[in-house]
Amino acid sequence: MEQVRVLLVDDHALFREGLAGIIGSQPDMQVVGEASDGLEAFVKAQELKPDLILMDVQMPGMDGIEAVRQIRHILPEAVMVMLTVRDDDDKLFEALKNGAQGYLLKDIRSQSLLDMLRGALHGEAALPPHLAGRVLSEFRRLSKNTPSETEEEGGLSEREQQVLAQAAKGATDKEIAAVLNISLNTVKTHMRNILSKLHVRTRREAAKAAQAKGIL
Repeated sequence: MEQVRVLLVDDHALFREGLAGIIGSQPDMQVVGEASDGLEAFVKAQELKPDLILMDVQMPGMDGIEAVRQIRHILPEAVMVMLTVRDDDDKLFEALKNGAQGYLLKDIRSQSLLDMLRGALHGEAALPPHLAGRVLSEFRRLSKNTPSETEEEGGLSEREQQVLAQAAKGATDKEIAAVLNISLNTVKTHMRNILSKLHVRTRREAAKAAQAKGIL
């Protein structure tokens, strides 16, 4: 039996050791490497060419979602599943959009984890039922809305409007992340998208443009 080659990525060594023990005991899986942050994961993915990558979402330096985005370009055939302690819709949709095959909470039981990973390797989405429900709800919401209600050309999504509203008040990225309960990297991503959509270079210009369009 050819074993699935697995790369584990998490900034907590003890958690990686636990995962390595669970996965390494499976006859169809082999842990070929470990990484403690996104940049190291990117390097090791190129070197080891794993079939499956288990990736923590929140890590210092390059986080898991950015690592997934970059690895997807160099290793498109690899299956990547996110692991996280936080039930965060923004992170969930961002991870799936950037190429993750699944998004699992770290309180999952080991047998359920293994079942989900084997499913992901066969093309299934590795999502617990409550998160799968949210993905379906979001898909239905977007399919029902007209372009003017979601993100018509030059328009902003609801979350982008919330980010821009805070920025217009003078809030820093860190303060915006705290108020909206999203990560700092997510705020930065939203700000980049806002500037691009409004065709401006600064937050101040973005706020003025949004006010002129009646967005704020």
